[in-house]
Amino acid sequence: MNIPSIVKGLCPSASALGLAAFSRADAVLPAFGINTPLRTAHFLAQALHETGGLADKDLEENLVYSADRLHAVFPRYFDSVESAQPYARKPEAIANRVYGGRMGNISAGDGWKYRGRGIFQLTGKDNYKVISQILGLDLVDNPGRVSSAEYALPTACAFWSSKRLSPLADADDIRTITQRINGGFNGLDDRARWLIMAKAALGVG
Repeated sequence: MNIPSIVKGLCPSASALGLAAFSRADAVLPAFGINTPLRTAHFLAQALHETGGLADKDLEENLVYSADRLHAVFPRYFDSVESAQPYARKPEAIANRVYGGRMGNISAGDGWKYRGRGIFQLTGKDNYKVISQILGLDLVDNPGRVSSAEYALPTACAFWSSKRLSPLADADDIRTITQRINGGFNGLDDRARWLIMAKAALGVG
């Protein structure tokens, strides 16, 4: 299918890291059962939405939020702009506040250590453990590997496999795929837009 070429065509603003991550896609995706044009189109739609068309320079969650934005994005943890003010534009403090004490993050600093990384923004120590087991790779002690050119795509494919998303792609079910990746339907319209473009590039339908 020449997926690297397709990705490059779809993403004119892709970063060097993003393109490098997809450089071995023709071998990596089929190894995880992403082996048909429709499955590939759905995978790309989700991946390109999550990374802003691979424009993300480091494939890591941007936690440089203002107080207003913290209140809007994380109202459960910041119930007012005033309560968010001490955390404004302090990424490490934000991550530990928002992610600490859940998703397997039980030690001090785990929220920051296991913040969102990679193509699907893998978050939380428990998720890092699951993908480590699938790949036979220690991501718990080396979480930065998730956002590296070498491992960003394999970790995303392992996450896709762990969520059993290929059968949903076969059914062209973007809503359930989005829910399993995102936990909701955030950005569904943009994901659908990427899906239309990916299908066209792959000759689907």
